[in-house]
Amino acid sequence: MRHDRPGSVLAPLARSWRCGLLLLIAIGSMALVWSLPPIAQDPNYHLFADRRGLFGIPNAFNVLSNLPFAAVGSCGIRLCLGPRIITPRAAWLLFFSAAALVGIGSAVYHWQPADPTLAWDRLPMAIGFMCLLTAILGDYLSPRLATLLLVPAILLGGFSVLYWQLSGDLRLYAWVQFFPLVMLPPLMLLLRGRHTHSWLLAAACACYLAAKCAELYDRELFAWSREIISGHSLKHLLAATGLYALVLMVKQRKPRDAAQP
Repeated sequence: MRHDRPGSVLAPLARSWRCGLLLLIAIGSMALVWSLPPIAQDPNYHLFADRRGLFGIPNAFNVLSNLPFAAVGSCGIRLCLGPRIITPRAAWLLFFSAAALVGIGSAVYHWQPADPTLAWDRLPMAIGFMCLLTAILGDYLSPRLATLLLVPAILLGGFSVLYWQLSGDLRLYAWVQFFPLVMLPPLMLLLRGRHTHSWLLAAACACYLAAKCAELYDRELFAWSREIISGHSLKHLLAATGLYALVLMVKQRKPRDAAQP
């Protein structure tokens, strides 16, 4: 007669309360954002420290520092279109596609910084964040869940930029950008991913946080480096480094069961 171990009996219950906690974090974070007053776009946002031109390119270093996004994103697209088994493939493919488009959209914006061109920067970013979140949920929760959430998540990301353009309110876009970062630590602590090399996901998150810090200290870093590189240009390079960490993760990871000796 077969007897289940106590751990195997309680496993579904343990997973249920963890998933419930993650859902509570998602709902709570959205409620917290909407409890804030509307967030307007800072008119001084477009006044970057480094405005030097080069070979006829205005704001050249902020424009050219977007090239790594296009290059690394293209590597991710090629990886997803190859023979390697990647799950959920559609979410990762769309994420890397959005990342490559960020390189183009951000370059267009920095060529002529203004609210209308900023939308071309933020649209692929918002869609990319939602695709990344969906891909991660597919690994830690269920690939089927990722399939179900992918289209609604993309629509939400795109709508967050449209809502900002129509209302001038950045709250929804701010949630779309930062919610994956808020969700990632508890997700990795509470659940076990289906693949190895999850440390590269944490490294990518750290790179993005460093990029946001560099963005905040745009002028200070430009002055500290004796006008070699600004904080905003450094932001692009750090974020592209985080993107490369995700490419490496998808390329090198293996199913945990297959990785067992």
